[in-house]
Amino acid sequence: MLKRGFDIFFSIIALILLSPICLLLAVCIVLGSRGGVFYTQERVGRDGRNFRLIKFRTMIIGASLQGVLTIGENDQRITRFGRFLRSYKIDEIPQIINIIKGEMSFVGPRPEVRKYVTLYSKEQLKVLAVRPGLTDYASLEFFNENTLLGSSANPEETYINKIMPAKLALNLKYINDQSLKRYFFIIFKTLLRVIKRT
Repeated sequence: MLKRGFDIFFSIIALILLSPICLLLAVCIVLGSRGGVFYTQERVGRDGRNFRLIKFRTMIIGASLQGVLTIGENDQRITRFGRFLRSYKIDEIPQIINIIKGEMSFVGPRPEVRKYVTLYSKEQLKVLAVRPGLTDYASLEFFNENTLLGSSANPEETYINKIMPAKLALNLKYINDQSLKRYFFIIFKTLLRVIKRT
């Protein structure tokens, strides 16, 4: 209950502070390539329920038809400005709306598309017992996931057999030892990681 309270509080503060910046980003996205400001994708949330995850659009129109994985920094589907947004995780900011709606939390397992959730084992499905998050241990560990996939001869196989199981293990680690202390620790570490990237 306290965690949800902090989610709402921080979301409102973030929306107020970031609104001017988001407006500027929206203009840059629209001027930089054809298409809208936002990109939504169906993801699997708490208790296996689907919801629409919101991001700033970083790819060309129809990019998802070519696959759901982003293959490295040189993925030709990514727009020039989108590359900048992804580099600093700025494209994730609109998920604050998902948090306010109760579909996500600031901290929790990153929500996955149904295609990959169907591959989860019974133990791995436990990650669906909590709200998915904007960041978590796996987000920190695989901060450069796109680069790893970009260097793989078979990105899909690498993701399913190596990256996804490792991320789910970290998700379960958080779920089995949740606390406000870890909630704030992960938020702090994520902010620090983004700042260091700059």
